[in-house]
Amino acid sequence: MEPSAFREHHPSMCRAREILDRVGDKWSLQVIALLGERTKRFTELKREIDGISQRMLTVTLRGLERDGIVTRTVYPVMPPRVDYSLTPMGATLMDAASTLVLWAETHLDEIDAARADYDARAAEIETLKTS
Repeated sequence: MEPSAFREHHPSMCRAREILDRVGDKWSLQVIALLGERTKRFTELKREIDGISQRMLTVTLRGLERDGIVTRTVYPVMPPRVDYSLTPMGATLMDAASTLVLWAETHLDEIDAARADYDARAAEIETLKTS
């Protein structure tokens, strides 16, 4: 999208920002990527996402379900079984997220170099301030 196209869609940017905040949070993309592989149970997701708490996974799944990205299927068995999967719309998000991940992987070296340059300049400025 051209920069001018962003301005043309300005009234909807607040709503889009809401969705981008959800998808771009700490855990959602990991959940989406794992569900892009196949349907999974809660315990599988918890085991495969390093560092996520049970509460945070629950909050993340509920938000993604509310936005229509994930579907939750409860089976009437004992003990209850719950499966999570991507909706068709969620699968299209998986495609978009893959493009973003590929971009990041392609530019890792450039990003590392830019960070190193920035950090060196910031350290130099800090040294000058304290001299």
